[in-house]
Amino acid sequence: MTYPPTPPPTGGSPPPRRAADPAQADQQGAPQGYPAADPAQADQQGAPQGYPRQTQPPQQGYPQQTQPQQGYPQQQGYPQRQSYPTASRPVAAGPVAAGNRGVPGGPPGSPGAHAAWSGSAVVPQQWARSRGSGSVGTWAALGILGFAALWGMWIVLSNVGTAPAAVGFVAALVPLIAVVAVVMWLDRWEPEPRIMLLLAFLWGAGPSVVIAYFGNTAVAQAIYDATGDPGVASVLGSVISAPVLEELAKGTGVLLIFLLRRSYFDGVVDGIVYAAIVAAGFAFTENILYFGRYIDSLVPVFVQRGVMSPFAHILFTACTGIALGLASRSRSRRSAWWFFPLGLLSAMALHALWNGSASLEALGVQGVSFFLLYAAVQVPLFVAAIMLVVWLRRQESAVIRDRLGEYAAAGWFAPHEVAMVSSLRQRSQARTWAARVGPTAAQAMRTFIKDATSLAYLRQRAVSGRADLRTHATSETDLLGRIKEDRQTFLAAAGVAGAPRA
Repeated sequence: MTYPPTPPPTGGSPPPRRAADPAQADQQGAPQGYPAADPAQADQQGAPQGYPRQTQPPQQGYPQQTQPQQGYPQQQGYPQRQSYPTASRPVAAGPVAAGNRGVPGGPPGSPGAHAAWSGSAVVPQQWARSRGSGSVGTWAALGILGFAALWGMWIVLSNVGTAPAAVGFVAALVPLIAVVAVVMWLDRWEPEPRIMLLLAFLWGAGPSVVIAYFGNTAVAQAIYDATGDPGVASVLGSVISAPVLEELAKGTGVLLIFLLRRSYFDGVVDGIVYAAIVAAGFAFTENILYFGRYIDSLVPVFVQRGVMSPFAHILFTACTGIALGLASRSRSRRSAWWFFPLGLLSAMALHALWNGSASLEALGVQGVSFFLLYAAVQVPLFVAAIMLVVWLRRQESAVIRDRLGEYAAAGWFAPHEVAMVSSLRQRSQARTWAARVGPTAAQAMRTFIKDATSLAYLRQRAVSGRADLRTHATSETDLLGRIKEDRQTFLAAAGVAGAPRA
C-alpha cells in the first residue's frame, strides 16, 4: 500500500542606542571607502564615518586601557597608506573576576597580550586553524544518511515512475531554493558549518522520509483493516499518523545534532536553522512524490504546496528547534529532555491542524473552507514566525555587541571593530574594503569577523553559566590568537608601513 497522501486541492525594534561618547573613539585612522551613514557620527580622529560608538559600560573589574601604548604605529592616509585602525594594546594586568556566577575571569590583559599585538609573539601550534574537512565519524554519517536519502528517492520512483518523478524533482527545486535562501538569511550572524547543514538536510530527505513512509503505510493499513473504509484510513492517516510520525522523525534529527554537536547550539536561532534544514530535506522529497503522483493536475498541487505552503514543514519542525534552542541556553544539561517533548508536541499540533484544514470535506466539516482557515489561522502564524525571526536577528546583534564590548574595554578590540562585527551592513562594508586590497586581505577579514563572532558567543556562554570551565580559557586564548593573526594579515596585505606582521 502506498504512502497515504494529503488530498489534493479541490478548488483550485530594539531599544534605540544611547548617544555615543566621543571619548571612547579609537585614536587610529580607518580605511577610506567606508560609506558614512551620518557625518555627525564621524570619529574626530579619523575613524570610519557611520560606525556607532561602543556604549556598553565595561564589566566591573575589567582592566581599563586609557591610552595607546607608546610606539604603536601611527599611519597616515589610506589609500594614502592610512591603516584600518587596530585596538590599543591591553594593559599588563591579570584577569579579574567578572562578578557573575560561573563566569571565568574577564578578557585577558596579561603581558603576553602585548606580544600578540606587537607581532613579536610566536603563535603556538595549537592555535593554528583546523583545515580538516571533517572527522571519520562525520564522513561515516554522510555515507549512512546519503544511502538513506537514496532509499527515500527509490520510494518516490517506485510510487510514481521515472518520468513523473523527474518532473516532480524540477518542480520541487523551486520551493527548496526559496526555503534555503531564507534559512541562509537567518543564519548570517554565525553561519553553521556547511557539513552540519548537509547532514541535517540528508536526515530530512533520508531517514525521516523512510520512517514516515513505512510508518504511515502501516497505520493506514491497520485502520483500513479495522474499518474497511479506504477514505477513513486516508483521512485518519493524514490527520493523526502523519503529524506524529513525521514530526517525531524530523525532530529526532534535530535532537541528535543537539546531543552530538551541542557546541553548535548557541540559542534559538541555531535551533531554528537546523530544524528548518531538516524539514526542507523532508519537504523536498515529499514534494517530488506529490508532484509526480498528481502530474495531471500539477499546477493546482504546485500552487498549494509550492506557493501557498513552502514553509509549512519548516514552521512545524521549527517548534522543536526553538525548544532545543531554549534548552541550549539553560544551565542544566538535562533541560533538553523536557524542552524537546514540549516542542515536539507543538510541532505535531500545528501539523495536524494544517493537514486537517486540507481534509475538511472528508472530515464532514461544513461551512468552513480550506482557504478561509488558511487566511484566518495559517497566515497569522506565518506572520508571527517572521516577526520572531526578525526579533531574534536583532538579539544576535546585541549579544555580539555587548560581549565584544567587554573585550574592547580590556583593549582587545577598537570600538569601531565591535560596531563592525555587530552590524551586518558594516560587515559587508569591511569585506568590500578588504576585497579591494586583495584576496589575502579579503580572506583575513572574513576569518576575523567569524572568529570575533565565535569569541562573542563563547563569552556569552560563560556569562550565562553554560561554559565548560575546563576548556573555556584554552578556547578563548585560541580565538584571541586567531583574531590577532587575522588583523595582522589584512593590515600587512594593505601594505601599511610599520604594521605588525604575524
